[in-house]
Amino acid sequence: MVQYNFKKITVVPKGKDFIDIILSRTQRQTPTVVHKGYAISRLRQFYMRKVKYTQSNFHEKLSTIVDEFPRLDGIHPFYGDLLHVLYNKDHYKLALGQINTARNLISKIAKDYVKLLKYGDSLYRCKSLKVAALGRMCTVIKRIGPSLAYLEQIRQHMARLPSIDPNTRTVLICGYPNVGKSSFINKITRADVDVQPYAFTTKSLFVGHTDYKYLRYQVIDTPGILDRPFEDRNIIEMCSITALAHLRAAVLFFLDVSGSCGYSIAQQAALFHSIKSLFMNKPLTIVCNKTDLQPLEGISEEDMKLVMEMKSEAMKTLVAQGGEATNDADVLLTMSTLTEDGVIAVKNAACERLLNQRVELKMKSKKINDCLNRFHVAMPKPRDQRERPPCIPQAVLEAKAKEAAEKEKRKTEKDLEDENGGAGVYSASLKKNYILANDEWKEDVLPEILDGHNVYDFIDPDILQRLEELESEEGIRQAEEGDEDFELDGEELTPEEKEALSEIRKKKSLLIQEHRMKKSTAESRPTVPRKFDKDRKFTTKRMGRQLSAMGVDPSKAITRLRERSLSRKGRKRERSTDREHDGGDAMDVDQPNKKLRLRSTSRSRSRSRPPGEVVPGEGFKDSVQKNKALKLFKNSAKKRNKDARRGEADRVIPTLKPKHLFSGKRSIGKTERR
Repeated sequence: MVQYNFKKITVVPKGKDFIDIILSRTQRQTPTVVHKGYAISRLRQFYMRKVKYTQSNFHEKLSTIVDEFPRLDGIHPFYGDLLHVLYNKDHYKLALGQINTARNLISKIAKDYVKLLKYGDSLYRCKSLKVAALGRMCTVIKRIGPSLAYLEQIRQHMARLPSIDPNTRTVLICGYPNVGKSSFINKITRADVDVQPYAFTTKSLFVGHTDYKYLRYQVIDTPGILDRPFEDRNIIEMCSITALAHLRAAVLFFLDVSGSCGYSIAQQAALFHSIKSLFMNKPLTIVCNKTDLQPLEGISEEDMKLVMEMKSEAMKTLVAQGGEATNDADVLLTMSTLTEDGVIAVKNAACERLLNQRVELKMKSKKINDCLNRFHVAMPKPRDQRERPPCIPQAVLEAKAKEAAEKEKRKTEKDLEDENGGAGVYSASLKKNYILANDEWKEDVLPEILDGHNVYDFIDPDILQRLEELESEEGIRQAEEGDEDFELDGEELTPEEKEALSEIRKKKSLLIQEHRMKKSTAESRPTVPRKFDKDRKFTTKRMGRQLSAMGVDPSKAITRLRERSLSRKGRKRERSTDREHDGGDAMDVDQPNKKLRLRSTSRSRSRSRPPGEVVPGEGFKDSVQKNKALKLFKNSAKKRNKDARRGEADRVIPTLKPKHLFSGKRSIGKTERR
């Protein structure tokens, strides 16, 4: 469990914000009304309360800052040195010391002014002392403004530090820049560390977690270290040195045998010898990375000699003071993070060595003696000389053998890509799984265009059968068309019919042209009633000529039009005679004019229908269905009419609370818009 959680440190406000917070709280939490008619003791108590409350708030806030920031002498040495490297221990302590001094000064100011307020003889003097006390407190806070800003920056940076537990099982990765440390931690953990082909991509400590034998290990990726004097190393390198010096961990020293990192094996060996004092009492493993570019066996004799010297030094890594050299089985390992060859083996070896060391240290401690007498290891003894090998069913053995054979035989596309040059060189064949009569046809190139036609339009297994059906259908249609005698080409028409056909086509083209002209000028052309028709296009004479040409008698239509025009000139509508015929008791009315009498009897007023009566063409089966539809329509329109909607498409959301009507003076105590 992580003991240090720097993310919970309270935000440190700026100097001006600090003063605003405290004075606002004092104004809200203490009485604000006082009169000069009050007794002097009440006036003194009123202003003493304000001074004491302000001092207590300042003291509480400053005490929170001092207590929540870690004391460098009271935390783990790893975090103490890390904070010293990042922020300079002296500046950090000075800032916290200024905060503590300001807290004591404010307490002293409040104590002095409370004494003076006890002897205030008037409202004016008490108020002046209160103003002076609060002013001096605010002046103290303003003076420590830079320290508050510095501590806030430190708090923000500390909140971004990785959560490292110095006491848990840890694997530490170190080495020159760009040797593959970040790639390794990305492979064995779920960490996502940026990997780039240049030095110092990693500028701080990164933490990932991995499991081995049901135990959780934290893996720490450190920035690259250069071989130079201790005084010349920068902050990035000092983070790695601090982790190596203070964390009990299994150390993986990465060695780039290919030299692609920009540093030779001799330079990397010199770095190893310069920091080997930091590897004492830690399981050390030398990892030769990038073996896909340069195998370890292919390096020169001088470089191999340097690697062997490093291995001999790693053999001297002690488990405890006065210990002997460790086993060399897991001291020198090779791997490649690109091909993932040997990555898991390196992780397992480091975790196993760390686990063995921790167990051995616990066995040598004094606490183990109190626990050993509670354990009893039972070892079973053989009851006879008969061997009892494990019994595995034959079907299980066959299934395992079959599965192993399939794993060996089957090659994935990834394996084929690696064998044939890698990504960008190998191109997977999409035709190798085609089911064809002959396997040699799979890689044949199919032409796209053949004889001017798209070949893919004719790829059909039943194409010959469909072609025969189309040909037979075409033959039947041609035979049917041969039987028809009627043609519109004019070959079988009489001269009169040809003339009529040409007239019809001419008239049709004229109508189309006229319609297009009207459509193009429809927006700018006003609508003119027929009575203002100056061209006299719509007249009874013209209608008579057209109807006569069509072989229709136009007299009745012309008479009816004239009667309608006369009836519209202002004559009142007479009583309909249909009701006289409907009812036998209707009273006879003498018509003064025969013409009017004839006209009134010829035209009758249309009867009014009830709403539920079905009119042909409305689409209703009967009156019941129409009444139901009308009822549904009215119900659907109720809510729309209630909301004053124009129609179904009116979805305007009105402003229910206009700003100018509902915003005004705030009530007491509201500070949402401060």
